[in-house]
Amino acid sequence: MSIATQHVLQVRDKIELSDIEHRIFDRLLATLRHFNLQTQLRVAGGWVRDKLLGKDCYDIDIALDNMMGTEFAHKVTKYMLSIGEGKYFHKDGVIKPKPDRSKHLETAMLNLFGMRIDFVNLRSEEYTENSRISSKQSFGTPEVDAYRRDLTINSLFYNIHSDSVEDFTKRGISDLKSGRIVTPLPPKATFLDDPLRVLRAIRFGVRFEFTLDEDLKVAAACGDVKDALAAKISKERIGKEIDLMISGNQPVKALTHICDLTLFWNVFSLPPKFEPAIPDGCERLCISYLDTAWNLIHLLKESTFKDKERRLSLFAALFLPLKNITYQVKKAKMVPVVNYIIVDSLKRNKDAKMVLDLHQASQKFLSLIPCLASNEDLQPDDVDWIRGLIDDVSIASRVRVLTGFLLREIKDLWRVALLVSILLHPIGINDTEDESSQLHKRRDLFNTVESSIIKLGLDKVWEVKPLISGEDIKNVLQLEEGPLVKEWKEKSMAWELANPSRTTEECIDWLRETNSKRVKLE
Repeated sequence: MSIATQHVLQVRDKIELSDIEHRIFDRLLATLRHFNLQTQLRVAGGWVRDKLLGKDCYDIDIALDNMMGTEFAHKVTKYMLSIGEGKYFHKDGVIKPKPDRSKHLETAMLNLFGMRIDFVNLRSEEYTENSRISSKQSFGTPEVDAYRRDLTINSLFYNIHSDSVEDFTKRGISDLKSGRIVTPLPPKATFLDDPLRVLRAIRFGVRFEFTLDEDLKVAAACGDVKDALAAKISKERIGKEIDLMISGNQPVKALTHICDLTLFWNVFSLPPKFEPAIPDGCERLCISYLDTAWNLIHLLKESTFKDKERRLSLFAALFLPLKNITYQVKKAKMVPVVNYIIVDSLKRNKDAKMVLDLHQASQKFLSLIPCLASNEDLQPDDVDWIRGLIDDVSIASRVRVLTGFLLREIKDLWRVALLVSILLHPIGINDTEDESSQLHKRRDLFNTVESSIIKLGLDKVWEVKPLISGEDIKNVLQLEEGPLVKEWKEKSMAWELANPSRTTEECIDWLRETNSKRVKLE
């Protein structure tokens, strides 16, 4: 099921430059004249494609026919300084080639007038007989370079000198117009050259809603390409591509392609040992959760989630079926395999803790949803994750206390945790309901619970300062620093959540009285 609208792409006959692009190209041509260089300057790849589609693009790749990128970037720098425009540029550095990781060309980077410019020589590489690793690199021709690109729609050049688009594969423009994802050379050769191109083909296909070529799909699913993806491509590059897919306009379609091409476990690789066993077809269940989350997000108010929250929602949903599968790390500690996938397979370390926290928080939300959705009181046996803190809390206040603790734990990601829990929460389904009706039920449940939390005054509860501090507790109860102080801090916060209008003095009185009762019982 898809809620996103179809896009009709119009291809322009001529590239229209912005004022800043005019200034950049003027300075590059002036650099050639200033140093009396015979170098031909062409813009390559994505900028050309996007400009023909009438889209803005803020990364410009300049291809040079007889000079290394670092050498020309140095001359641009010298020229800009000579005319007093040093303030309009700064150096971004150099990326060295890594042939064993399918990064064959050295790239120099400058920032001119606020836009990133990459300078690189035209590619033309030779390979050893049994390897796709470059054995020799020389300056190529634009035609050879075009055929060495990942896709025909990315093989187009814009000649800065003649202000014209050059289509050396003779099909870049036509594939752009017909909406086809095709490789310039036979797809297996293109993918073995740089296996990451498999994921790029998928990402561009769903981004523009283009059709993947059948031969391309066969090559992408073959064993040699899968092996090369694991051996030659860094996990960081794979993680970046997946991130771009999840953050893009068609994440479900992108991940479905990965599934259909039997690449799911190659991309989201697992540790050598884990338990319990992952059932057959689990990857399809992952896509199903992602699909429901994606469509549910689009049914909710547009302001419900920021981009970061939407992205985390989708990652958390995608890995929901794996949340109870664990692997062993040092000291016999068992950790969810989701952590391995995000940290080791995708190298998105910052995301791992947030996704695991969201999975844990969603489980806690599940026990609270019935009460938050119906305003019923929470019974003692309904919750097993924080029972000790609510023993002294009235039944009428328990939902507020527990929800408050949960939100203080997950903070401003609580709506994301709620959405994930809604995916897990059973909803009454009859035989006549279609997927859309079920989705609307989940939407309504989310809105109801969200409204209840706001009515309880808990929307920003993590920003509420405790009425009494650890020092206050130590002074009043004559305690030393230790576990008992932490326990009383949590109990006092439970009291504060149950009594939101009370004062510090009343909290201290409660503390003395409760402790006195406890001492008598001992």
